[in-house]
Amino acid sequence: MPHTGDTESHEPSGHDRRVFLRNAALAGAGAAAASVGVTALGAAPASAADAPRHGGTGTWSPDPTSLQFTLAVMPDTQFLYWGSQDSVNRTPQEESFRYIIENSGNPEANIVFMAHLGDLTQDADPSSFEQVDKAFGVLDKHGAAYSVLAGNHDVTGDDSRGDTPYLRTMGPQRFKRAKTFAGADRTGYNTAHVFEAAGRSWLLLALDWRTTDQGFAWADDVIKAHPKMPVILTSHDIVASPYDDNVFPYESGDPENNAVLSGYGQTVWDKLINDNDQIFLTLNGHYWPPGRTTKKNSAGNDVDMHITNYQNRYFGGGGMIRLYHFDLARDTIDVETINPWIMAQDPETRNDQAAGHARITGPVDNFSVPIDFEQRFSGFIPIPVRPSRPAHRQLVKGTVAYWRFDGQGAPGASLGAGQKIRDLSGKGNDLTVVTVPGTADGALSWSAGHHPDQPGHASLKFAGGRNPVNGSYLTTGPKAPLNTETFKGGYTIETFVMMPLDWDGGRNGNASILSRRGAAGDAGKHGKNTDPKEPLAQLAITNNGREAQFNHYPTNTTYPTTNWGHGMPELKWFHLAVVNDGRHTKLYVDGAPVLDNPSRVSAGLTSLGLPWLVGGHEYAGAVDVVFHGNVGDIRIVDRPLSHREFLTAE
Repeated sequence: MPHTGDTESHEPSGHDRRVFLRNAALAGAGAAAASVGVTALGAAPASAADAPRHGGTGTWSPDPTSLQFTLAVMPDTQFLYWGSQDSVNRTPQEESFRYIIENSGNPEANIVFMAHLGDLTQDADPSSFEQVDKAFGVLDKHGAAYSVLAGNHDVTGDDSRGDTPYLRTMGPQRFKRAKTFAGADRTGYNTAHVFEAAGRSWLLLALDWRTTDQGFAWADDVIKAHPKMPVILTSHDIVASPYDDNVFPYESGDPENNAVLSGYGQTVWDKLINDNDQIFLTLNGHYWPPGRTTKKNSAGNDVDMHITNYQNRYFGGGGMIRLYHFDLARDTIDVETINPWIMAQDPETRNDQAAGHARITGPVDNFSVPIDFEQRFSGFIPIPVRPSRPAHRQLVKGTVAYWRFDGQGAPGASLGAGQKIRDLSGKGNDLTVVTVPGTADGALSWSAGHHPDQPGHASLKFAGGRNPVNGSYLTTGPKAPLNTETFKGGYTIETFVMMPLDWDGGRNGNASILSRRGAAGDAGKHGKNTDPKEPLAQLAITNNGREAQFNHYPTNTTYPTTNWGHGMPELKWFHLAVVNDGRHTKLYVDGAPVLDNPSRVSAGLTSLGLPWLVGGHEYAGAVDVVFHGNVGDIRIVDRPLSHREFLTAE
């Protein structure tokens, strides 16, 4: 099972090495250290060309509001600091520290914090910590935010051990001026740090290699004192690898599930992680190869648990760092592993070992973790629910039709043929339900589903399709004022839409959310891209990738203009807006203009005085497909609206 920690172990004779390693790791013990040329670590670079190249270090200046930020993680650097053997080399670690500082102000990286995972030294010797102190002075000098913790090579026993060179060098007194330092337990070996990122506060706990009950109690109290903060737990030993370094490549097996709780890790899980839902990510070193797994806590939520350790690689890892790129806009953590010390060297002068370690690739070193941050944190940070807004507040100047579906029927209840939905604009463009003959009951129903920024907290759920045509749709009356409107001064059409998982391109593609009856040929339309049998205007979802499309015949041309959006995944609500300023038409998806917004002049909308359809698409004078999915509020205005006037606006 888990191979390697970095403590010494002696194999019992007559036992298989793999079985021994498996049993040792499950018991919480490490295995034999890898054979690394430690003596070489203290040597100077082979030539001046091998030395790192760097300019000024810059300033510590992360952006605490950006939805993209990075947590830098540095695992076991012990082989750089073996003072009792006169083997010390601060250069690789200091180069990583400079990289971290410089990239705190880089918007593409936005490094907000650095966490060291323990085993700063190989021997816990005062001479080693004297050099560690100087290296971390680079971070201190520039005000960088960071945490450290003791590994088994830094200390002995548990966190009740009292005074040590580690505590004198890296204890709480080191952080007394740090803005991110949130406190320590009475021993000084367990610390808490709060950093700001993505407009919120994050709590990072740095726990000792072996924490006693008082340490766990302290950590639990800290979490409860910060009840709305997501928590990242760092320690030296939590999860271990289920395979050892005899297996190559290291990512053999399932790279997303190749770590297990060590014996001590099980204690950490039981005493702290399992019942504290705020802990969503744990990071530890000690073992190698790297790996990760996901466990469900007592609340039923995922806890991602990662090993990162490269001490068995070239130059003892050479101060390698792992970068956790949080992207709250994409609900993803992108992880990469780099060596700034090697990256700073001239590529042409790197030796073969260095050339292979500037970036560590593979699924255990470079990967992405999908995480719906809002949902994952909802147990302790409730998702803010925007209240519904009264209909009259949405009747901006020029509103000619406004349909919404709240307060009219219980969720799940069906709408029958002939049922009316009133036009809230007061202009008389009421809708009537029409059911395709042979359609099963429940083809159109009320739903509580809605876009989070939708004024009305409800929608209509269409269960339609083609081959054969089935479903229910809605139509304006034969004398509705909207039927003859040509929008010479421009227009805005808005709605909200969501497609279900069973949406199918063949059955449901090219179905309209909203369309204007009347065949193009009957209106005298002809020329390029003209289909004489298609409707005069249609806001639809295409059959290739669920792309929003607005195809319309302007009054100034005999051929159509088509605005074409990008793919929209199922089970996600989208706001669609079509805006025409009297000359050009643009399609927006969630407020963003799509790529295919033609520059040609397209004035108004051609009309034959026929009704509009909601959820129905007419071809050659007959409905040929009914929409499949949910449709929320629909508003039509006889002028172009700005983003600030959309239904999604404040």
